[in-house]
Amino acid sequence: MAATNPRAARIAALIQRVIASSMERTLHDKRLEGVTITDVRVTGDLQIARVYWTQLGHEGKADGERKRAEQALNQAKGRLRSLVGVKAGLRLTPQLQFVYDEVPSEAHEIEDILTVARKRDEELERTRQTAQYAGDEDPYEPERPKRTAEDFE
Repeated sequence: MAATNPRAARIAALIQRVIASSMERTLHDKRLEGVTITDVRVTGDLQIARVYWTQLGHEGKADGERKRAEQALNQAKGRLRSLVGVKAGLRLTPQLQFVYDEVPSEAHEIEDILTVARKRDEELERTRQTAQYAGDEDPYEPERPKRTAEDFE
């Protein structure tokens, strides 16, 4: 998202739509199954477009599937760039760079951490409900009555 340049933001959104639909309709590569384009960021000079992607993989096979999908995206880079150029109608089509998006996997890790923290909070609350003071309930001395001059006579 190029928030500083509105044209770059529009082109980034267009590139994201074109690549996502092209992967579905034009590229018939089994290695790209489960690949999702999460974001596209275009530089201010419109020369480079970083395409962030993620993949829903199977447990235990995620690393291999990710490498194969990355290879397929890099092989289809030229074709995708030409499709973007045709659809966008730009004089110069940005160079595509595919970057694996770590955010979804990190989000799962954060959710796991928050779940553990909630469980600790619940245990702490249960402990607080049955907790008792170690000493007197009020460890401070009660106020003494004020003495007057008559008390010292």
